[in-house]
Amino acid sequence: MLTPTGTDRPKVLIADDLAENRELLRQTVEPEGYDALLVPSGEVALPLACKLQPDLILLDFQMPGGWDGLETCERLKAEERTRHIPIIFITVMDDAQSLIQAFQHGAVDYIVKPFVREEVRARVRAHVALCRLRRELEQKNEELLEEVNRRRRAEGEAAKAQEGLDDAGQRLSVLTEQQETWWGVTRFVGKSPTINRILAQIKRLQETESVTALITGESGTGKELIARAIHHGGTRSKGSFIPLNCAAIPRDLAESTLFGHVKGAFSGAIRNSKGYFEMACGGTLVLDEVGELPLEMQGKFLRVLEERSFIPIGGTESRKVDVRLVAATNRDLGLRVQQGLFREDLFFRLSRYVIEAPPLRERREDLPLLAAHFLDLLSSEMKRPCLTLDPEAMELIQAHAFPGNIRELKNLLERAVIECSGDRILPEHLHFMRLQAPLLHRDPTMPTEEQRLRAAGGESAATRLEEESVLKFIHAHGSVSNSECRDLLKTNIDRAYYLLNRMQKAGLIRRVGEHRAARYLPL
Repeated sequence: MLTPTGTDRPKVLIADDLAENRELLRQTVEPEGYDALLVPSGEVALPLACKLQPDLILLDFQMPGGWDGLETCERLKAEERTRHIPIIFITVMDDAQSLIQAFQHGAVDYIVKPFVREEVRARVRAHVALCRLRRELEQKNEELLEEVNRRRRAEGEAAKAQEGLDDAGQRLSVLTEQQETWWGVTRFVGKSPTINRILAQIKRLQETESVTALITGESGTGKELIARAIHHGGTRSKGSFIPLNCAAIPRDLAESTLFGHVKGAFSGAIRNSKGYFEMACGGTLVLDEVGELPLEMQGKFLRVLEERSFIPIGGTESRKVDVRLVAATNRDLGLRVQQGLFREDLFFRLSRYVIEAPPLRERREDLPLLAAHFLDLLSSEMKRPCLTLDPEAMELIQAHAFPGNIRELKNLLERAVIECSGDRILPEHLHFMRLQAPLLHRDPTMPTEEQRLRAAGGESAATRLEEESVLKFIHAHGSVSNSECRDLLKTNIDRAYYLLNRMQKAGLIRRVGEHRAARYLPL
């Protein structure tokens, strides 16, 4: 439990349109040492978060009458002052599509109604701790970079300035080595042919100075990690690495965001401002979600790439561009070209060298290494002894499709580490995303019998209840398949597979056939 005092108490912002939910969550987190800030809507949450800078936001997915949870999340992530704050969505059981959308919009986790107090506290505790560690690291990095910049400014002075410049070179060298270690190819986990191919492509790009690269792949496949590896292991590693999310650029500020402006160029331009191209000078500019770049900006963007120069808004003199450009997208840019949403000439200009980041389901042989890597990382972050995976738990992981890719795997294991009280992750600690639609005949806000047992700590009782249901079904129908078990228990295919496999090993049933054709019969 946290024991902060005074102004150092972590703040948790709770946004839910139902007063009873807000009060229940307040009673859950405040005894743990947090200050709870309660608001009824996203419209109130955004300005309050900008002003008070909470450590964590609990955000209801469904808030009628104004901004819903997704729109509120988008606005929080688009705002410079709040984009770093972790968001946990509040949702209902079995709402798989909502969970997928939540993670795609930047959520780090979710909690379900009805609330389980200890689960809520564990998740809040973990994410607040990670948020504070992240802030401390960012502050130290800013202090180091400021020191480097300060010494660079001393370049024109006499002997004292020269000494300062030498020291700055040393500090910059140390910083670069740290970044290369953290973001280099050693951060790629896996031994599959796909990973080896990507590593070879990265090394080729590291050896070039200015070739534009396009990284494609589904959300959560590690596109930014590839971009960082290209930069920090290449000839521009001492320059800046500047990522820009094109989907978050306000249309009316797009040109200023990219190319900057001079004082007085428009209303509100009270000082000269550098654009992303100028900030990335000598380094790498990464355009994430490049498929969302406003169409009216694409022509200007293409001209800058071809002429290697630009003029800030309100300026009269062109400025040279010395930038390595890396674009990333989870969109089919070819299809967007056909739809008239993306310029064909810009598409060909960006795709001079294409790297495809594969979905996790196409590199299953890397799953054991990735799982071990994340368990080691998460155990260290949470100050726990390094956990291992039970073989049956690993079986379930390898059988899962992972629509959220590596990000989903990390979230799955993060929750498992939080819930695990021993030294091994067991199958019951794994909570996979449910992809089937909620049942229409059941109130989704009400827990099932199994959920009530789990909430009360009765995992074994819940499992016995499942086994009894399966045996009754087999007695009535002669056999059961994995999909029939899934529908019977209102669960996902991974849980059904695990339960039937467990019952077979316990000698309760026998299996005939393999994989999808497998059926389970009485002994």
